[in-house]
Order: sequence, then structure tokens, then C-alpha cells
Amino acid sequence: MLDTVYRDFGTGYVPRWHGDIIDLEGAYLTPARHTLLVAVDGADGQILATAALDSRGPDHPPNPRRLAERYPSGETAQLRRVYVRPGHRRRGLARRLVRELIAFAAADGGYRAVYLHTDPAVPGAEPFWRSLGTAVLDEREEPGGEFGVVHFEVPLVPPV
Repeated sequence: MLDTVYRDFGTGYVPRWHGDIIDLEGAYLTPARHTLLVAVDGADGQILATAALDSRGPDHPPNPRRLAERYPSGETAQLRRVYVRPGHRRRGLARRLVRELIAFAAADGGYRAVYLHTDPAVPGAEPFWRSLGTAVLDEREEPGGEFGVVHFEVPLVPPV
């Protein structure tokens, strides 16, 4: 995951945005309502894809207040760290992992929404999420939308 923030995002490691990458256990493995999925190549053990879910809604700031109010922590399953290595994209890995995360959230019974945000500059990210959910805010269209991310809601029903 860490190499993705350098290679795909071009930001490098930013603690306030990527602290969960350094503490996977505390962020996704220990909390009962959180999870981390990893797709591994059976032949060589290489990690092909990751996807995570936690119960933290979007923080304000940096996100707009209306998003934090619409997707409160505890009631919102936030999809995070959905990455597929470039050589393994377009094979259904991300869709399969997201389907598993949504099933996990649905089985929990306490989530009322599934939320995520994505950087549209990451190749393929925006069309992928548009195929699964609905954009609820596109910061590129907002005055002062300094990060230019797109925020999505995905139905709390696993996609086919």
C-alpha cells in the first residue's frame, strides 16, 4: 500500500492521510467492525490487491461539513485502500474485493451507508467507482474544492 501513495498518487506518505497504512492492525484488524482484504498471487506470494473498510465517516475538515453530517462515524462503512497492482488491473479483483467488503458491512447490521472518496487523477479510479455507486460530491465542481476528489455512496448490497 505504501508504494501506491508514491507511485499512483504521487503524494508520498502523508501521516494525516495515510497513517492507517503504517498501522494496519490498529486500523483494520483489531476493531471488530473493520476489515482488510488482501489478494495474493498463489504462485509467488506477491500482493496483487488490497481493500479495507472501517466505521469512520469522512472527517470535517478536510471534507465538507455536509459530508461528515451525511456519513457519520459508526453508521458509515467507509471503503479505503482499494488498490490493484497495475499489471493485474481490469481482471475483476477490485470488484470482487469491494463485493466482499459490502457483504461484510451488510452482515454487521449497524451500517446505514457505504461511503468512499477517490482521486480522479488515478487512472481508472473514477470510472470504476461510477460503475458501482453514485457520486454525491465532485470537488472539482465546488468553489474551493482544493483536493479535487470525488465522493461516492455505494449501495449496501453487494454488486454482482
